[in-house]
Amino acid sequence: MMLRYSLIFLVVAIIAGVLGFGGIAGAASDIAKILFFVFLVLVVISVITGRK
Repeated sequence: MMLRYSLIFLVVAIIAGVLGFGGIAGAASDIAKILFFVFLVLVVISVITGRK
């Protein structure tokens, strides 16, 4: 679910960047990065706790 939102914000950032909306593209790409890293942390935590 979180990875899907990250990809959606990434696509929004790319489209906004192409259309020339720099502020919106920057904000959307920052949100996409944050969501992606949170997703990675949650995956690592779930893998570690799943092995025990």
